Amino acid sequence: MDINLFTSAAISPATILITDDDPSNLSNLGGFLRPYFNVLAAPSGERALQIAAGPLKPDLILLDVLMPDMDGYDVLARLRDNAATRDIPVIFVTGLDSSEDEERGLTLGAVDYIAKPYRPPIILARVRTQLELKHARDRLANQNAYLEAEVESRTQDIQLIQDVTIKALAELAETRDPETGYHIHRTQEYVRILAERLQDHPRFSGFLTDKVVELLAKSAPLHDIGKVGIPDHILLKPGKLTEQEWAIMKTHSLLGAQAIERAVRDAGRSVEFLDIAKQITHFHHEKWDGSGYPDGQKNDAIPIPARLMAVADVFDALVSPRVYKAPMSIEQARGIIAGERGRHFDPDVVDAFLACLDDFLTVSRDYKNGDRPHE
Repeated sequence: MDINLFTSAAISPATILITDDDPSNLSNLGGFLRPYFNVLAAPSGERALQIAAGPLKPDLILLDVLMPDMDGYDVLARLRDNAATRDIPVIFVTGLDSSEDEERGLTLGAVDYIAKPYRPPIILARVRTQLELKHARDRLANQNAYLEAEVESRTQDIQLIQDVTIKALAELAETRDPETGYHIHRTQEYVRILAERLQDHPRFSGFLTDKVVELLAKSAPLHDIGKVGIPDHILLKPGKLTEQEWAIMKTHSLLGAQAIERAVRDAGRSVEFLDIAKQITHFHHEKWDGSGYPDGQKNDAIPIPARLMAVADVFDALVSPRVYKAPMSIEQARGIIAGERGRHFDPDVVDAFLACLDDFLTVSRDYKNGDRPHE
């Protein structure tokens, strides 16, 4: 008899666990399996469970049904309940030969059902078939695990490239206006704080999922990317802008939104974080009462990301030094934002700001102009 017909496709012989309370059955079954496989024997269901979960995990289990204390059905149920043994294929070997018994065994998860008395060619053929199937499943699982790891690695690489690109673009815009210091970092954290605070609010909970909060934080640094298109003599002017200059300055929101729109169009499909970035860039200077720019949107017509950025952006501008003004105190800034509740800002976003002002102050201290955050 050719040994290759009855060994698994693995390099080393497969390990078979046989379980039967009758010593003579164990001896007979083991006798014609040992020339082709590593054979482990268990005289009871409890011992079979111990061996199956041990260091020498079997590739296949031949399991008698009629055993005292714990029958084969109970053993199979216990095997399937244990993560370490649930994938081991089980063939029932039993004197029961009714279709109901066979159906019950297969329903519980047995891969095959062999009736006694033992017929070596039948058992060897069934064992070989199940070992080949198991080997194929294991190989597929290993391939899937490898592919999942590879996809995860590539995804992390793409995520890193994306994050670095966003940071570089945002800091490029910030270099045009050096007085802003770590403005993009502070406003990014302010937006995250507001979003997390509003996640349970009935007006915002449907939108502010954990994923969207992360995308908001990722997108926030691009809010002033359009300032790259503003001439230096306007962007860096130390005094008050003329009406004409102010009209040009206000175009930065549209310039930024259009640049992002072109990026989305070139990508050929919607990119969620860019969609949010476009909303922030386009609408973060709109006001709740409709008096903002560029479109005069009001109330809930202003996208949620832009409403959060509006508060974050104004707070940071108020408490930060500029060439044309000294920084305001925290109390002054708090009073201005609270006073603009329902006029400049969404009332509920202002309430969230007031409730988490201490968190804003921590960020403000950690990202002082010219200083890196405290480690």
